[in-house]
Formats: sequence, C-alpha cells, structure tokens
Amino acid sequence: MTLYTVPAPVNEPVWEYAPGSPERAALKAVLGEMAGTQVEIPVIIGGKEIRTGRTKQAVLPHRHGHVLATWHRAGRDEAKQAIAAARDAWREWSTWRWEDRAAVFLRAAELLATTWRQRLNAATMLCQSKTAHQAEIDAACEIIDFWRYNTHFAERLYRQQPVSAVGEWNRTDYRPLEGFVFAVTPFNFTSIGANLPTSPALMGNTVVWKPASTAVFSSYYIFRLLEAAGVPPGVINFLPGDAAAISEVVLADPDLGGIHFTGSTGVFQSMWRTVGGHIDRYRSYPRLVGETGGKDFIVAHASADADALVTAILRGAYEYQGQKCSAASRVYVPDTLWKRIGKDLRGQIDAMPMGDVADFRNFMGAVIDRAAFDTMVEYLEHARSSPDAEIIAGGQADASEGFFIRPTLIQAGKPDYRSMCEEIFGPILTLYVYPERQWSETLALVNGTSPYGLTGAVFADDRQAVREASAVLRHAAGNFYVNDKPTGAVVGQQPFGGARASGTNDKAGSMLNLVRWISARSIKETFVPATDYRYPYMEAE
Repeated sequence: MTLYTVPAPVNEPVWEYAPGSPERAALKAVLGEMAGTQVEIPVIIGGKEIRTGRTKQAVLPHRHGHVLATWHRAGRDEAKQAIAAARDAWREWSTWRWEDRAAVFLRAAELLATTWRQRLNAATMLCQSKTAHQAEIDAACEIIDFWRYNTHFAERLYRQQPVSAVGEWNRTDYRPLEGFVFAVTPFNFTSIGANLPTSPALMGNTVVWKPASTAVFSSYYIFRLLEAAGVPPGVINFLPGDAAAISEVVLADPDLGGIHFTGSTGVFQSMWRTVGGHIDRYRSYPRLVGETGGKDFIVAHASADADALVTAILRGAYEYQGQKCSAASRVYVPDTLWKRIGKDLRGQIDAMPMGDVADFRNFMGAVIDRAAFDTMVEYLEHARSSPDAEIIAGGQADASEGFFIRPTLIQAGKPDYRSMCEEIFGPILTLYVYPERQWSETLALVNGTSPYGLTGAVFADDRQAVREASAVLRHAAGNFYVNDKPTGAVVGQQPFGGARASGTNDKAGSMLNLVRWISARSIKETFVPATDYRYPYMEAE
C-alpha cells in the first residue's frame, strides 16, 4: 500500500476574453451553437435517464421568449428512486480508496479547464444572464479551484492522525456518513451547483442533488461533465423538479445523512425545523450545512480613497445584477466624502451598459426571472413613494423583452429604512450618509442593523479606523474585506461563509467544509495486551 500526494493546487487563471483573442472567438461560437439548439433535459437517477412528462422550459432571462431547453420535473416517486440509487451506490463508492475518488474530480477539473470550459461558460451566460467575465470566474475558474483544492484538503485531513503511546498504535478512520447527502443548490452560481454535490461525494458519500429550477440548464452540463470524468452511476443523482415534493420525501427518510444547502434563509430554517421534527426517525443525526442570505455592507471612513471606494461600490453592488449573496446592498459614507464622490458615482451608475450578455460590451444582464423582476419593481415603487428615501440613480425597469432592472442607488433618509435592512438580491443599493464625527456610532449601526453576517467591507486609509471597524464588526461578516469590495472570494484564499442568519459558516473552499462529510472512527491497537486485571496499587504493603 502506498500513500499518494495529490498535485499541489494552484488557482485557475482567469481568461480575459479581450477583442481578437482565441478564447473570445471560441466562446462566441459556442454561445451561438447552444442558443440555436433546444435540448431536452431528463431526470437522471442511478445513471438512467427518466422523462416524467411533467415539463418546464428554460429560457434566457435577457430574452425570455427564447427557449433553451425543456426539462422534466422530478416529484415524490423520483425522489424515492434517487434515495434507493444513492443507497445502492454507497456500498461500493464508500469503499473506494480516497485517491481513486480524488482522481475522478481532478480529471473533472482538467476537463473543465480545457475541452469543457466554453461549453459551461456559455451555458451559464445563457441560463443565468451572466457576462463572459462573470461566467469565467464562476463556471470555469471557481469550479476548477473547488475540485483541485478539495482533493488537496481531503489529503491533509486524511493525514491527520493521533499520537500513540509506547506499545500501542492509535489511528483515525475517516468514514463517509451512513446515509445519503441532500444537496440543494441555487441559481446564481454554477460553481455552487458543482461544489455542493461533489464535496460530500469526494469524501465517500452519495448524493441526491436538487438544482434550482432557474439553473437546470447549466446544472445539467455539470452533471454530464462529472459523468465524463468517471463519477459512477448513482453517486450523484440529478433531480430537478418540485422542491416541496422532493424535500418532503428526502427529509423524512431514515437514511438522510446530511444536507448541503445554499439558498434562502427561510427555506433553510424550514428544512431545519422539519429535520428537528423527524429527529427520532433518523439512523444518525443529519449534518446540516447551509449558506443562506446576506445584507452585505460597505462602510467608508473619511480617510477612504475616493476612487477606490466608488469602484468597489459599482462592482460590489452591480456585478451580476446584484444577484450574489455577497453583493454590497447597503453602504455608509461620511457626509464630507459624499460631497466628493456623489456626482461621479451617480453618473457612472446611469452610464452602465446593460443588455444581452452575448454583446460583450455590456456590464450587466437581466435578473433571473419574473418573480425577481416583480420584487425589484416593488422596492423601486416603495422608494418612490416613501418620504424616507430617494432614488438618485437608475430606477427603471423593463420586462418587455428580458427581465431588466437598471442599476439603482437609493439614498435613505434614515438608517433603518426598509431597503437598508432587508435582503433584496438584485441591482438595488441603498446608501446612508452619516455625519463624519459619528464614525464609531455608525459602526455600531452597521453591526446591529441586519440579522445577517455574511460579507462586509471597510474603506479607510487611517489604520486606527480599520482596527476599530475590524473589532466592532468582528461578528458582522464571515468574510471581511479591507479596502476591497465584499464580493469575489477565491477558493483556497478566502474560504466563504457567514454566521448569524447567513448560515452555519462551514466555509466552502476549505478543509472545514469537508470535515462535515465524514464520521471519524478512533482505532486503538495494543500490541502486548494485559493478562492480569490487577493493578500495582493493589499489592500488599
């Protein structure tokens, strides 16, 4: 038996897609091909395709009359079949050497870095209305990083062993969970759709994967890529469909070993309550790992670099239409600094190009669907009618061709105005101008305004201000940025996750996450065991 070392991980370089570059031409060609072909997407259980006949259409958010695919919806029966397939696959997959499982995901990373790169990028651009850059950092680089770094983290974890006293040998056996893992993934990051099912699978678990209905198209290509890399049938089961019906079956099954979730706070809390109600029927206590919402902040000190702050606000709030759980949603600027940056910020917001993401000149696309569009419109209407708010940039909405919401800046007259407190998940940023002398009071305000604790940023050139902000906001953000936007965490560099109402903070992109998908067994072997029950202290004087 040999102990192997996986290749040292290095973060995947981001391709630029500059005019005239080969990658730009290749991506445009694949975009045209995929946009011009409608595909049929089945449920896939135990490697078998199932067409339920209960279908929905996947459309382009920025051109909602254009159908990309028809996909079949899973329900209760398919959920039961998927659980059975996961049980069957577990018997063999859980016994594979970890190096063999690692090799599958390292191969998947290499396939994505080469022959599958533009296919998954194009699928993400079309399905989720991401620009080429946003698709590249998500659907290519971050997935590659997850698969390369997770194998490295797994190796480090497996090598952690206890000390042994003389005459004995102590070992830790890192077993997969007994039961299957339920992976529930969101629309906004293709990389989350890739990581949530595969990180438990890497550790020997089998998975029932329910992707978001608005991301079935790109999720399907992830699944096909994993098949091509050698993931055996039944290890990951692809179950798009009726969330309520699927969850009802899955959460009631005695073999539920864990939940790997990214999505809304309300849904995760509901799942947690359901698991609590079923706790006496499970064979093991299920592991609950969730990353949910955020009300992410930027707070600026009077010493902040004005140009850097403006750029961070623009990128942090409006990249991918603000549909990132880490996107800047509230910003606090001192009155003296606001006088210097206000006009420039408003002008750049109003000039932001948006439209079809196949036009590489656009900075933004459309929000994901009609429900998201309607939510944004409601916030805009509320701001227009409120005496405590004013829309000072953007504010337009148009769903005639695609679900377009112009990047919007609301100035709040009071720090507890609605859009300063509630998660919005769209291209609407709310700004509060505070008196410069109230820096310390404003930090307390930032900390106490939201129930969430996901990401946040402080901008200051004054080091004492940075120190104070870091201390006061220590629990306000699981990912905290100094003089940078609160988005863009990189696997292996800034493990991602938050606490409070933002989730369990199990840090995707680190060894901490993988620990949740194993159940350790301590083994003690004594070489020359005792043969007399009596101890020396029992001997006569």
